[in-house]
Amino acid sequence: MAMVDKPSARDVRRLQTRERLFGAAVAEFKRAGLAAAEVHAIVAAAGVAHGTFFFHFPTKEHVLLELERREEERIAKQLGRFSATDRQLGAVFAESVRLVRGLERRLGALLFKDFLALHFSPTRPPIDESAQHPVVMAVAEEVETAKAEGRVDDDVNPVNTAVFFLLGLYALLTTTHGWPGQQAMIDDYLNRTLRSIGAEKE
Repeated sequence: MAMVDKPSARDVRRLQTRERLFGAAVAEFKRAGLAAAEVHAIVAAAGVAHGTFFFHFPTKEHVLLELERREEERIAKQLGRFSATDRQLGAVFAESVRLVRGLERRLGALLFKDFLALHFSPTRPPIDESAQHPVVMAVAEEVETAKAEGRVDDDVNPVNTAVFFLLGLYALLTTTHGWPGQQAMIDDYLNRTLRSIGAEKE
């Protein structure tokens, strides 16, 4: 039986400090937005020295990257559980919309826009993209299954379809926030996306 080393008390304290900083930073981003967020307000709320923030997060964008990773993993898991019970693409895409809108409500409009803008930011820290975007891969997997079963057109590219769908959804949510007709636009977008890949075969 393999022995697993327990984290030291020092490691536990470091992780606890990181979590306090992460929570304080997310709260500050919700309040002020990423650009206007003040590191001194974050460290004050977390109860640590100013330099401690930069030990754990070299930049404010690194906090947002961590938030992105956690939220994408959470949404992908929820979508996976849903698709295990309903594999119709219309239902899976609609559930994707519901989960992303839930994220928007939790983060608030200001932080949600920063969250999405990070994808296109010139200051986005470099990361290994091959290990990223679990939501894209979760949607792509369902499109791949539908393609194998003849429920969408033969020439559909599952990853491209997932990317196009999610990027369009994010754009709609950030540019039509508060519009009275937003839901109708999202419904129309969803239906047109499904028709474009021949999902009416389902």
